[in-house]
Amino acid sequence: MDTILASPARFEELFACCADEVVRLRMSNAMKRVETARHDLLVPYIDRFLTEIGALDQASAQWTLADHFGVPAPDMTGDQMAQAVAILKRNLAGDDDCIVLNRTMDTRAICANSDTDLAEWLGPHLKRLEEDRRKSVSKRASKARQTLGFS
Repeated sequence: MDTILASPARFEELFACCADEVVRLRMSNAMKRVETARHDLLVPYIDRFLTEIGALDQASAQWTLADHFGVPAPDMTGDQMAQAVAILKRNLAGDDDCIVLNRTMDTRAICANSDTDLAEWLGPHLKRLEEDRRKSVSKRASKARQTLGFS
C-alpha cells in the first residue's frame, strides 16, 4: 500500500492483480487500505471494477465489489450505480458464500435506504436469508430488514 501511496501511478499494477486468483484477496485488502487513504485513486477505475471484477466467479472478487460499491457510490454515474446494483442483486440472489452474502447485505442496506424499488426487491431476499443455517447470515439479514423498516 505504501508503494501505491508514494507513487499513485502504480495503482494500475495493483488493479491488474485481480486477474490472478491466487493474489486476488490480497489485492482486495490492499485496495481497501488505499481507498481509506486516497479514495480518489479508485474513482477512475469504477468502470473496470464493474466489468472486470464483476465478471469474475470467485468469492474474493465479489467481496471486493461489495466492499467498494458502498463507498464510491457518490462518485458513480447513474449507469454505473445501476450496473453495480445488478451485480449485487445477482450475488445476493444466487451466491452461497457467507462472506459474500454478509458484505453484500451491508452494501445493499446502505444503498436501499435511498432507493425504494431496491428496498422492495431486497425485502423477500432478506426474509429468505433470515432463515439461513449460518448465524452470521441470518443475523445480518434480520438487522438489514430492521434498518430498512421491514417487520
